[in-house]
Amino acid sequence: MNAPRPRRFDLIAFDWDGTLFDSTALIVQCIQGAARDIGAVVPSDADAAYVIGLGLNDALQHCVPGLPTERYPELGARYRHHWFARQHEVVLFPGTLEMLRDLKARHHWLTVATGKGKRGLDEALAHSGLVEMFDGTRTADRTASKPDPLMLHELMREFGTEPQRTLMIGDTTHDLQMAANAGTPSVAVSYGAHEREAFEAFDPLFVAHSTKELHDWLLQHA
Repeated sequence: MNAPRPRRFDLIAFDWDGTLFDSTALIVQCIQGAARDIGAVVPSDADAAYVIGLGLNDALQHCVPGLPTERYPELGARYRHHWFARQHEVVLFPGTLEMLRDLKARHHWLTVATGKGKRGLDEALAHSGLVEMFDGTRTADRTASKPDPLMLHELMREFGTEPQRTLMIGDTTHDLQMAANAGTPSVAVSYGAHEREAFEAFDPLFVAHSTKELHDWLLQHA
Protein backbone atom coordinates (compact mmCIF):
# COMPACT_ATOMS: atom_id res chain seq x y z
CA MET A 1 0.00 0.00 0.00
CA ASN A 2 2.99 2.33 0.48
CA ALA A 3 4.33 1.69 -3.03
CA PRO A 4 4.17 4.51 -5.60
CA ARG A 5 0.88 4.54 -7.43
CA PRO A 6 0.56 4.64 -11.22
CA ARG A 7 0.06 7.92 -13.01
CA ARG A 8 -3.53 7.45 -14.11
CA PHE A 9 -5.10 4.07 -13.28
CA ASP A 10 -4.91 2.14 -10.03
CA LEU A 11 -6.92 -0.85 -11.27
CA ILE A 12 -6.61 -2.46 -14.70
CA ALA A 13 -9.22 -5.08 -15.62
CA PHE A 14 -8.42 -7.36 -18.56
CA ASP A 15 -10.81 -9.48 -20.50
CA TRP A 16 -9.28 -12.94 -20.97
CA ASP A 17 -10.23 -14.68 -24.23
CA GLY A 18 -9.07 -12.75 -27.28
CA THR A 19 -7.32 -10.13 -25.15
CA LEU A 20 -4.63 -12.01 -23.24
CA PHE A 21 -5.32 -15.57 -24.42
CA ASP A 22 -5.23 -16.43 -28.14
CA SER A 23 -8.41 -18.49 -27.93
CA THR A 24 -10.88 -16.93 -30.36
CA ALA A 25 -10.56 -19.59 -33.06
CA LEU A 26 -10.87 -22.47 -30.60
CA ILE A 27 -13.94 -20.98 -28.92
CA VAL A 28 -15.61 -20.62 -32.32
CA GLN A 29 -14.80 -24.24 -33.17
CA CYS A 30 -16.12 -25.47 -29.80
CA ILE A 31 -19.41 -23.58 -30.19
CA GLN A 32 -19.82 -24.99 -33.68
CA GLY A 33 -18.93 -28.50 -32.54
CA ALA A 34 -21.44 -28.32 -29.69
CA ALA A 35 -24.22 -27.23 -32.05
CA ARG A 36 -23.32 -30.00 -34.47
CA ASP A 37 -23.34 -32.59 -31.67
CA ILE A 38 -26.95 -31.90 -30.73
CA GLY A 39 -28.23 -31.46 -34.29
CA ALA A 40 -28.74 -27.69 -34.06
CA VAL A 41 -28.00 -25.18 -36.80
CA VAL A 42 -24.25 -24.56 -36.73
CA PRO A 43 -23.48 -20.83 -36.44
CA SER A 44 -21.09 -19.13 -38.82
CA ASP A 45 -17.60 -18.17 -37.73
CA ALA A 46 -18.69 -14.53 -37.46
CA ASP A 47 -21.79 -15.31 -35.38
CA ALA A 48 -19.85 -17.58 -33.03
CA ALA A 49 -17.05 -15.03 -32.63
CA TYR A 50 -19.49 -12.21 -31.91
CA VAL A 51 -20.69 -13.77 -28.64
CA ILE A 52 -17.21 -14.28 -27.17
CA GLY A 53 -17.05 -12.38 -23.90
CA LEU A 54 -20.62 -13.09 -22.90
CA GLY A 55 -21.47 -15.68 -20.27
CA LEU A 56 -21.86 -19.13 -21.80
CA ASN A 57 -25.65 -19.32 -21.51
CA ASP A 58 -26.15 -15.87 -23.02
CA ALA A 59 -23.63 -16.64 -25.76
CA LEU A 60 -25.25 -19.91 -26.79
CA GLN A 61 -28.77 -18.49 -26.77
CA HIS A 62 -27.60 -15.67 -29.03
CA CYS A 63 -25.67 -17.66 -31.62
CA VAL A 64 -27.78 -20.85 -31.55
CA PRO A 65 -31.27 -19.35 -31.27
CA GLY A 66 -34.53 -21.22 -31.35
CA LEU A 67 -33.67 -24.25 -29.25
CA PRO A 68 -36.17 -25.31 -26.60
CA THR A 69 -35.05 -23.74 -23.31
CA GLU A 70 -34.41 -27.12 -21.73
CA ARG A 71 -31.84 -27.99 -24.43
CA TYR A 72 -29.39 -25.15 -23.70
CA PRO A 73 -27.82 -26.98 -20.73
CA GLU A 74 -27.12 -29.89 -23.11
CA LEU A 75 -25.56 -27.49 -25.60
CA GLY A 76 -23.47 -25.93 -22.85
CA ALA A 77 -22.29 -29.34 -21.69
CA ARG A 78 -21.14 -30.21 -25.20
CA TYR A 79 -19.31 -26.88 -25.48
CA ARG A 80 -17.49 -27.55 -22.21
CA HIS A 81 -16.64 -31.07 -23.42
CA HIS A 82 -14.95 -29.71 -26.53
CA TRP A 83 -13.26 -26.84 -24.69
CA PHE A 84 -11.72 -28.84 -21.85
CA ALA A 85 -10.52 -31.48 -24.32
CA ARG A 86 -8.58 -28.89 -26.34
CA GLN A 87 -7.81 -25.97 -24.01
CA HIS A 88 -4.18 -27.08 -23.77
CA GLU A 89 -3.77 -25.98 -27.40
CA VAL A 90 -4.28 -22.31 -26.52
CA VAL A 91 -1.49 -19.97 -25.45
CA LEU A 92 -1.02 -16.37 -24.37
CA PHE A 93 -0.54 -13.81 -27.10
CA PRO A 94 3.19 -13.17 -27.57
CA GLY A 95 4.43 -10.46 -25.21
CA THR A 96 1.57 -10.80 -22.73
CA LEU A 97 3.69 -12.03 -19.84
CA GLU A 98 6.22 -9.23 -20.26
CA MET A 99 3.43 -6.64 -20.37
CA LEU A 100 1.83 -7.95 -17.19
CA ARG A 101 5.16 -8.06 -15.39
CA ASP A 102 5.88 -4.44 -16.27
CA LEU A 103 2.45 -3.34 -15.07
CA LYS A 104 2.83 -5.34 -11.87
CA ALA A 105 6.20 -3.69 -11.23
CA ARG A 106 4.46 -0.30 -11.43
CA HIS A 107 2.03 -1.39 -8.71
CA HIS A 108 -1.18 -1.45 -10.69
CA TRP A 109 -3.78 -3.82 -9.36
CA LEU A 110 -4.28 -6.34 -12.17
CA THR A 111 -7.58 -8.18 -12.50
CA VAL A 112 -9.55 -10.32 -14.95
CA ALA A 113 -13.19 -9.69 -15.89
CA THR A 114 -14.29 -12.49 -18.19
CA GLY A 115 -17.26 -14.28 -19.64
CA LYS A 116 -15.54 -17.59 -18.82
CA GLY A 117 -16.70 -19.71 -15.93
CA LYS A 118 -14.52 -19.87 -12.83
CA ARG A 119 -13.35 -23.42 -13.52
CA GLY A 120 -12.26 -22.49 -17.03
CA LEU A 121 -10.46 -19.36 -15.89
CA ASP A 122 -8.71 -21.12 -13.01
CA GLU A 123 -7.46 -23.82 -15.36
CA ALA A 124 -6.32 -21.25 -17.92
CA LEU A 125 -4.47 -19.25 -15.27
CA ALA A 126 -2.75 -22.39 -14.00
CA HIS A 127 -1.89 -23.55 -17.53
CA SER A 128 -0.37 -20.16 -18.41
CA GLY A 129 1.45 -19.73 -15.08
CA LEU A 130 -0.39 -16.51 -14.23
CA VAL A 131 -2.17 -17.46 -11.00
CA GLU A 132 0.01 -15.11 -8.94
CA MET A 133 -0.08 -12.29 -11.49
CA PHE A 134 -3.66 -11.20 -10.86
CA ASP A 135 -4.96 -9.58 -7.70
CA GLY A 136 -8.61 -10.40 -8.38
CA THR A 137 -10.93 -12.06 -10.90
CA ARG A 138 -14.60 -12.06 -11.83
CA THR A 139 -16.29 -14.70 -14.00
CA ALA A 140 -19.72 -14.73 -15.57
CA ASP A 141 -20.92 -17.72 -13.53
CA ARG A 142 -20.12 -15.97 -10.22
CA THR A 143 -21.58 -12.55 -11.06
CA ALA A 144 -23.52 -10.92 -13.92
CA SER A 145 -22.56 -11.48 -17.55
CA LYS A 146 -21.27 -8.64 -19.70
CA PRO A 147 -22.31 -6.00 -20.58
CA ASP A 148 -23.83 -5.68 -17.10
CA PRO A 149 -21.34 -3.56 -15.11
CA LEU A 150 -21.48 -5.72 -11.97
CA MET A 151 -18.07 -7.34 -12.59
CA LEU A 152 -16.38 -3.95 -12.63
CA HIS A 153 -18.46 -2.61 -9.75
CA GLU A 154 -17.42 -5.57 -7.61
CA LEU A 155 -13.75 -5.20 -8.50
CA MET A 156 -13.81 -1.47 -7.78
CA ARG A 157 -15.40 -2.11 -4.39
CA GLU A 158 -12.87 -4.84 -3.61
CA PHE A 159 -9.90 -2.58 -4.28
CA GLY A 160 -11.42 0.73 -3.27
CA THR A 161 -10.96 2.39 -6.65
CA GLU A 162 -13.08 4.99 -8.41
CA PRO A 163 -14.34 4.57 -11.99
CA GLN A 164 -11.99 7.23 -13.35
CA ARG A 165 -9.03 5.35 -11.80
CA THR A 166 -10.13 2.03 -13.36
CA LEU A 167 -9.37 0.85 -16.91
CA MET A 168 -11.13 -1.96 -18.77
CA ILE A 169 -9.26 -3.64 -21.65
CA GLY A 170 -11.02 -6.01 -24.02
CA ASP A 171 -11.44 -7.29 -27.56
CA THR A 172 -15.23 -7.05 -27.91
CA THR A 173 -17.98 -4.49 -27.82
CA HIS A 174 -19.36 -6.39 -24.81
CA ASP A 175 -16.24 -5.35 -22.86
CA LEU A 176 -16.50 -1.73 -23.96
CA GLN A 177 -20.24 -1.58 -23.24
CA MET A 178 -19.60 -2.98 -19.75
CA ALA A 179 -16.98 -0.27 -19.18
CA ALA A 180 -19.38 2.41 -20.39
CA ASN A 181 -22.11 1.05 -18.11
CA ALA A 182 -19.69 1.13 -15.17
CA GLY A 183 -18.45 4.64 -16.00
CA THR A 184 -14.85 3.53 -16.55
CA PRO A 185 -12.48 4.34 -19.43
CA SER A 186 -11.66 1.52 -21.82
CA VAL A 187 -9.03 0.35 -24.29
CA ALA A 188 -9.84 -2.02 -27.14
CA VAL A 189 -7.68 -4.59 -28.90
CA SER A 190 -8.38 -5.44 -32.52
CA TYR A 191 -6.64 -8.83 -32.64
CA GLY A 192 -9.42 -10.76 -30.88
CA ALA A 193 -13.05 -11.44 -31.71
CA HIS A 194 -14.46 -8.09 -32.91
CA GLU A 195 -13.33 -5.75 -35.68
CA ARG A 196 -11.94 -2.28 -35.02
CA GLU A 197 -14.88 -0.53 -36.69
CA ALA A 198 -17.24 -1.91 -34.06
CA PHE A 199 -15.35 -0.09 -31.29
CA GLU A 200 -15.81 3.45 -32.61
CA ALA A 201 -19.20 4.00 -30.98
CA PHE A 202 -17.67 3.39 -27.54
CA ASP A 203 -14.87 5.94 -27.88
CA PRO A 204 -12.07 3.87 -26.30
CA LEU A 205 -8.94 5.70 -25.25
CA PHE A 206 -6.90 3.57 -27.65
CA VAL A 207 -7.24 0.63 -30.03
CA ALA A 208 -4.21 -1.67 -30.01
CA HIS A 209 -3.45 -3.89 -32.98
CA SER A 210 -0.93 -6.06 -31.13
CA THR A 211 0.12 -6.86 -27.60
CA LYS A 212 3.24 -4.76 -28.18
CA GLU A 213 1.12 -1.74 -29.08
CA LEU A 214 -1.00 -2.32 -25.97
CA HIS A 215 2.11 -2.73 -23.80
CA ASP A 216 3.69 0.45 -25.12
CA TRP A 217 0.50 2.48 -24.69
CA LEU A 218 -0.01 1.29 -21.12
CA LEU A 219 3.54 2.13 -20.11
CA GLN A 220 3.13 5.61 -21.57
CA HIS A 221 -0.45 6.44 -20.58
CA ALA A 222 -1.66 4.19 -17.74
